[in-house]
Amino acid sequence: MKKNILLLAFGTCLAAAATEPPGPPPRGPVMPRQYYGNIAKRLGDMLPKFHVLQQRLNDEISQRAWTNLVTFYDFDHSVFLREDLERFARRERSLDDEIRAGDVSFGFDVYNLYVERLRERIDFATNLLVKAEWDFSTNETYRIKRKDAPWPETRADAEEHWRKRMKNEVLVSRIARELDAEEDAKKKAKKSAEQDGQGVIEAEPAATNATDKADTPEESLVKKYRQYVTVLTEPDEEAVLQHYLSAVCRAYDPHTDYMSPTSKEDFDMEMNLTLCGVGAVLSMEDGALKIVEIMPGGPVDTDGRIKEGDKIVGVRQGDGEMEDVMWQPMKKTIKKIRGKKGTRVTLEIIPRSDPSGATKKQIELVRDEIKLEDQAATGRVERVTHEGITRRLGYVFLPGFYGTMDKRPSDEGYRSCSMDVARLLCDFNAKGTEGLVLDLRGNGGGSLREAVMLSALFVQSGPVVQIRDIRTVGCLPIPPGNPIAYKKPMVVLTDRASASASEIVAGHLQDTGRAVVLGDVRTHGKGTVQTVLGMGPEKYGSMKITTARFYRIDGRSTQIEGVSADVHLPSLLDSLDIGEDKLTYALPFSRIAPADYRMSWNLGDYVPRLRDLSQLRTDGDERFVRHLANVSGMKEISEREDVSLAHDVRKEQMAADRALRELDEENDDDDDEPSDKSRNKKRRRRNEPREDDVVLDEAWRVLSDLIRLNGGAEVQEQKGWWF
Repeated sequence: MKKNILLLAFGTCLAAAATEPPGPPPRGPVMPRQYYGNIAKRLGDMLPKFHVLQQRLNDEISQRAWTNLVTFYDFDHSVFLREDLERFARRERSLDDEIRAGDVSFGFDVYNLYVERLRERIDFATNLLVKAEWDFSTNETYRIKRKDAPWPETRADAEEHWRKRMKNEVLVSRIARELDAEEDAKKKAKKSAEQDGQGVIEAEPAATNATDKADTPEESLVKKYRQYVTVLTEPDEEAVLQHYLSAVCRAYDPHTDYMSPTSKEDFDMEMNLTLCGVGAVLSMEDGALKIVEIMPGGPVDTDGRIKEGDKIVGVRQGDGEMEDVMWQPMKKTIKKIRGKKGTRVTLEIIPRSDPSGATKKQIELVRDEIKLEDQAATGRVERVTHEGITRRLGYVFLPGFYGTMDKRPSDEGYRSCSMDVARLLCDFNAKGTEGLVLDLRGNGGGSLREAVMLSALFVQSGPVVQIRDIRTVGCLPIPPGNPIAYKKPMVVLTDRASASASEIVAGHLQDTGRAVVLGDVRTHGKGTVQTVLGMGPEKYGSMKITTARFYRIDGRSTQIEGVSADVHLPSLLDSLDIGEDKLTYALPFSRIAPADYRMSWNLGDYVPRLRDLSQLRTDGDERFVRHLANVSGMKEISEREDVSLAHDVRKEQMAADRALRELDEENDDDDDEPSDKSRNKKRRRRNEPREDDVVLDEAWRVLSDLIRLNGGAEVQEQKGWWF
């Protein structure tokens, strides 16, 4: 009963909120602990010594670290004022000297001023939400991408941005509710018509209790921003230190990082395949937790509704209330998401395709262990008819390069993706398959050893990848006396999420002429190796530092450029702003001398003809044309810089965007329930045929063309060994 009274009272207290600062009263500044200086000194010593660049901690690194930290806190240039940056700028070139001297005060100075300025902005915003009478008939626009916008000169300039920001958030909330109501009305009308036709009478729903009335958009936003301040005023010295030292580390490259003791524990847990959670790797972006990687076999993966690039903005435990987690410390939100096996958690998601944040959806998941079996390679034999000829073709889907590192192949419990694929290939050979599709889409990498052994299934001998560290350049070769497990023509499917070990395999098979690569314009482009190093006592934390680079056998790096597709078959990822080249201070593309290798076959010779045939075919394929239109539409949404604040214009845009995003659910049936979509997601894992994978459908045809062009010839094993 008390709960209901409090809920009712909230609406009457909004006027009072207009004159009170949101959240608790301001606390004193957060200060560094005494031993933090020792951590900084060790970091300043280790970075130049172990990083692959061997670059001194100098003024250039200082300027990069300065930029990293300021933009980490104020990514959209809406909180700090120009005068604040001018004050910080006095130390822009001295952070390298301060780190070596054990001075971490800059990180705490920036954080404390950020909290002060943000409180001012939120005071203004919450007061505005209570008092403002919005006019949504004007032609105003709101800039949703502000990373390159100038910082406001005055407080009035900052408040003008926040006025538009609040107007935008209220507008999208109102329109989202309108669109939801219209969709519900259509569904009810359709259901009612079906029931009338069957003579079914349905009881009217019970009246809604007044206490269950949803908050207005303004009330919801007041709650949200009050929470921001509450979270940001909770002192967390460890988190402030991590943000600062990580800004210094990422001045070298985006994959080098400082990990506090708590973050190191989280890192180790993420590497544990039996971790009970939802199966996603997360990072902080724009105040929300971004889905960086979906772990194969986990609840997120098997459910299928959450995508890489989506952002988590709310978490509900079991039957509890949805908690807004925007701007909460990452470690606190992750702890809310994790939990015991079999328990329920609901995530509130902003889809990756909606940079404006206008669309939110709630997805309930059941926490579970991330099972290795669900990450294993799977395969099937498919009968494909193309131009009147039916062929038996093999298909292997490999979600990750897994492999047991502390056991021998003869030991119980040993797992190896290359051995699993080898067993599938033996079955394909026995069944007389004429070609193979190796699907590496979404494969973020894994064991380097397994990448080499997988390549060895298709190429007899020679180097697979070159590795350059701070001392030397070396090659990882195929073991001597290696037999070829599969000799027929093959294609490799990749996308922008194929990274690291996937790029090594795809690049090697392409460079040796053993396979034709199909998919997005290029793969992710991560060509670096990271090593985790301790920094002394456990309380000092650890460093994840880039220590080496990968190079293809022709001397090109996979860094930035990745592996380019021979035949372009774009996925939805091809339209989004993702990839190594989009990361700040990513290491550049480079070359070294080619390794001593020779072509194992000549499938690359057929690429020009395969491109022409595929282009001609897809131009006349209605399903593929619709797919390309979807890719183009998603790209347009992701690149949008400004949005209208006029109701009718924005509603039309949001309705169109919503319809387009529904096509990103990997299912053509609009009436599918979430459980049906989950089953469709599992089909690829189990290698069951799917009707909606237009890229795979075209891959079958390209492979059939390849077999016809090369006459179905097999790669021949060579006598002797070279390297």
